[in-house]
Amino acid sequence: MTSTAESSSILEKEGDAAADYLEGLLDIADLDGDIDIDVEGDRAQVSILEVSKGDLANLVGEDGKVLDALQELARLAAGQATGERSRLMLDIAGFRLSRRQELEALAQTAIDEVKSTGEPVRLAAMNAFERKVVHDVVTNSGLVSESEGVDPDRRIVIKPAEA
Repeated sequence: MTSTAESSSILEKEGDAAADYLEGLLDIADLDGDIDIDVEGDRAQVSILEVSKGDLANLVGEDGKVLDALQELARLAAGQATGERSRLMLDIAGFRLSRRQELEALAQTAIDEVKSTGEPVRLAAMNAFERKVVHDVVTNSGLVSESEGVDPDRRIVIKPAEA
């Protein structure tokens, strides 16, 4: 069993390895960005913050697709450094933070609809990060949510809590 201190040390090592990898990528691409490393709960979190507005847009890509790919590469770098599977989260230019806020508002609107009609609400297809955000909001509201379908068409259904 891994102690809390050991776990924290592994997460810090993950963050450092991912940050080193991403710093090299920024250098190769000749892009400016400040890298912030944090540990939140049971995940290392690395953020690349914009120095100049719009510099990092290509690293986010359409609907965060490039960001998702870079996150997987950063996870591989972290895993190679620690020998453990990484669940590291990467954010670039605040994209995930903004998206999280949009998803929380979307979830709340759907929750309100389920509470007023008593009928389930199906949301549009989302990636795993987006579904996790919505599931958390729904859980905190006292309702029930489940994912259905197969990626990339996997979506959430929000339902009234079972009595």
